[in-house]
Amino acid sequence: MGQITDTNRARNEQAIRAAMDRLLKGELPPGGRCDLKTLAAEAGVTRTGFYAKKDRDGTIRPGPYQHLADEFSRRLKALHEGGRLTDPRDAQIERLRSANQGLRNRLAGQDTTIEELTDFKQRALSQLAAQHEEILRLRQKPGPVQLRAVSQQRPENTIGTCH
Repeated sequence: MGQITDTNRARNEQAIRAAMDRLLKGELPPGGRCDLKTLAAEAGVTRTGFYAKKDRDGTIRPGPYQHLADEFSRRLKALHEGGRLTDPRDAQIERLRSANQGLRNRLAGQDTTIEELTDFKQRALSQLAAQHEEILRLRQKPGPVQLRAVSQQRPENTIGTCH
């Protein structure tokens, strides 16, 4: 692989910086993301130029554009830390995460309500069973019945419930 000329390197760095600015503004190509792969494609350079390479003798040499990859990563991180998401899909993921957490909280609240209502139901059934047993016991209790007949007729001078 041949060396890149200073002119080509300068031209490529200028194209990378321009592409970097567009991506960080959120101007993403269709199907692209705010990442090094898209940055390389938008700048028209190979992605391998952003990474360190190991020579045959084992020496690790930075790629010709590794400093720009580092700059891109720093700027992207700063935007994210500032609450700005450059990729609409990332913003959608954040909205979905937030909605998901809201649903989890709501579900936990409903689980608590169900537990409380189940406990209430059990206590109510126990009370009804105890009352039923008491009614049966009272019905079976022997003893004199003291019932009085209630007259169904009203005197003629009654108006409504008044005499």
